[in-house]
Amino acid sequence: MKKHNIMEITLRDGSYVINFSFTSADTAFVCKELEEIGFEYIEIGHGVGLNATNKGYGQAAATDEEHMVAAEGALRKAKYGMFCIPGIARLEDIDLAAKHNMGFIRIGTNVTEVQKSEEFIKRAKDYGMFVAANYMKSYVSSPEQFAQNVLLSEKYGADMVYIVDSAGGMFPSDVRRYFESIRKASNIDIGFHGHDNLGMSISNSVEAFELGALFVDSSMQGLGRSSGNACSEVLVAALKKRGHEINVDLRRLFELGQNFVQPLLSSNGKMPLDIISGYSDFHSSYMPAIQKCSAKYRIDPILLILEWTKIDKVNLDQKLLEDVAQQIKKEEKIYLTKYGFERYVGGEQDERKI
Repeated sequence: MKKHNIMEITLRDGSYVINFSFTSADTAFVCKELEEIGFEYIEIGHGVGLNATNKGYGQAAATDEEHMVAAEGALRKAKYGMFCIPGIARLEDIDLAAKHNMGFIRIGTNVTEVQKSEEFIKRAKDYGMFVAANYMKSYVSSPEQFAQNVLLSEKYGADMVYIVDSAGGMFPSDVRRYFESIRKASNIDIGFHGHDNLGMSISNSVEAFELGALFVDSSMQGLGRSSGNACSEVLVAALKKRGHEINVDLRRLFELGQNFVQPLLSSNGKMPLDIISGYSDFHSSYMPAIQKCSAKYRIDPILLILEWTKIDKVNLDQKLLEDVAQQIKKEEKIYLTKYGFERYVGGEQDERKI
């Protein structure tokens, strides 16, 4: 009988919030603490994944290899892993990961581009890694289409597939529909990665866990891209209250989250752009394009996001976005600074870089 786990992703997804400035010393310290608290799987590194700094997605405070060495040296029982987006990452990055005994890797593609993962999954499996295929923007695919993609990942050799609520707009009923559709097609293990744009990350994660997810993701204090992820402290408490055996020391987790992560948090409250992203299934990595276009045409970015997602929820074309913007009424007193655009870093969906 497989043990169901929480994957702790503070050191990876949480790095977006601080411009990827976790140092190798931070990685070593937090990995050791998380292992002692009871977490068995810890994701580290640049938020955008392997080779992201070299490809221009934000300068991290440490190289991929420095993070690997730090985690490898700090951990005794827990496994560490990193994120890998084909086209940003290279196959040789997986070779480097194997050299440093990485325990798992997550290969991320848009749900519409699963074929891009084939070579990367096969390379990682050649090294005996545990491989998850993460379907970014899962919600743009119907559950039935999603299940057909699962068969591809299974064919490539993936050990599990991830339902990824990239925009934080899903509900527990949506999570259930995807699970049920996958189970009609395959017995492959399933994971869930949620964001909190509509405040549903905990409910969705609990639902996924109780449906049988092998992994659900969380970060301390919910630290993560856009509105953040499911909060580790809350998720552990909720699952324990539901009667699940979660071998995590909740009091020590509270202490680590309060001492290490809380000082990194902003106090801006719920941001309108995060909420509208969840409402309209808009990926926050495109916010720089929204900011640029809103400033140029003096329009409300919320209106621009709503209009754009009527056209495309996967990609963004700058020229077409400008065409859309020109159809929206100008606002003479537009003030964009209040929206906090500086929070949106990474740009992992920028096809011009890949």
